[in-house]
Amino acid sequence: MISIRLPLFSLFSLLLLTLLSLCPVVAEEVDSIVAVVNDDVIVRSELDAELSQLVSQLRQQGTRIPARSVLERQVLERLIVKKLQLAAARQAGITVGDDLLTQALKNIAAENGMSLDEFHRALDAEGIGFKRFRDSIREQITLSRLREQRVIRRIEVSQQELDNYLKKEAGRLDQRSDYHLFHILIAVPEGASPEQIADAKSRAEQLLARIRRGEIGFKEAAVAESDGRQALESGDLGWRNAAQLPGFFLEPLATMKRGDVSEVMRNSSGFHIVLLDDFKGGERKMVTQTHARHILIRTNEITSDEDARNRLAQLKQRIEEGDDFAVLARSHSDDKGSAIKGGDLGWTNPGDFVQKFEAVLEGLEVNQISEPFQSQFGWHIVQLLERREHDNTEEVQRTLARDAIRERKAAEEVELYLRRLRDEAYVEIRLPEH
Repeated sequence: MISIRLPLFSLFSLLLLTLLSLCPVVAEEVDSIVAVVNDDVIVRSELDAELSQLVSQLRQQGTRIPARSVLERQVLERLIVKKLQLAAARQAGITVGDDLLTQALKNIAAENGMSLDEFHRALDAEGIGFKRFRDSIREQITLSRLREQRVIRRIEVSQQELDNYLKKEAGRLDQRSDYHLFHILIAVPEGASPEQIADAKSRAEQLLARIRRGEIGFKEAAVAESDGRQALESGDLGWRNAAQLPGFFLEPLATMKRGDVSEVMRNSSGFHIVLLDDFKGGERKMVTQTHARHILIRTNEITSDEDARNRLAQLKQRIEEGDDFAVLARSHSDDKGSAIKGGDLGWTNPGDFVQKFEAVLEGLEVNQISEPFQSQFGWHIVQLLERREHDNTEEVQRTLARDAIRERKAAEEVELYLRRLRDEAYVEIRLPEH
């Protein structure tokens, strides 16, 4: 979501606005304050800009637009949380330099098949404005770095967690591996009283009943009522691997059909409802593995590129004339880890080596030895010993599961972190009551 961030109001500015409001004649209309967030404010123009973009987005998606008063509250809450995060980033000394920002913009432009100048003109033509877009990307990178520093880098996945998950979910992973979900969260504050918990549960159950009676669409309900971070995207969680989802989602999802809406589910964050939009089954992951061995000569002040290449050419000739590759690798290779094994690299998967090494290896026949070539590590000769088709499903599942469990834990911890920021802040909302 792209937003315009206006200059911060100082205490002097607030006092000046108050004095001006008492004067019988005001030369220019002042942007009204819709919320005070600690020492910062959100003004009407910020809120209106966000609302305008959201309404346009919902129309493009074909989602029915809730009442303006409902949208205002949802959008204002998002702006409040963003203000709090930006303030926390400033306190942590997190900054995004112009070089990094320009590179990020170039990457976005390239993904759209444009140069940066072409992208600049395209944004201006669509009325978005390059400066506003640039400021928005700077904010997004800042928020991402804040979450990485305060939450994500501290998260670990233990071997026991991984083993327990794979043991529990192995059969289910083979049947349904990926889900496209829409989500509604009715949040429960940290340390909530029994009355607050009961109220949140009642809200969730009533909302579910309205959805099932057809009084309100799931996506409209998410926009209007959800406390989740994807609420204003109609609750769209996108495609998630099963390992990325909270464990309590998986049991109902295993039997739900496309288009089904779950019962109300509970965890520490609150009460959840999900719509299963689509799912994919788990396929076997077959890869072509290679078994190879190599000799590495590193360059330094004594050994030049030409010296390294010539030494390897001589070693290659000796091997072709009958010398043992393994013996020469032990004596000459600078890769000490493989040298003690005669240069043997074992069975490897695509992507295990750097691009240049893989490209050379891919062009070899079995038992063929390459010409000397250079990578970022030095100069090599490599011999392809074997190729095989390997069912890599288990290894892939373990890798994906480790990454996804970490991502799931990160999502939960980020949600709790943002809630703590919100709960500990001074927030005064000045929207008119409807």
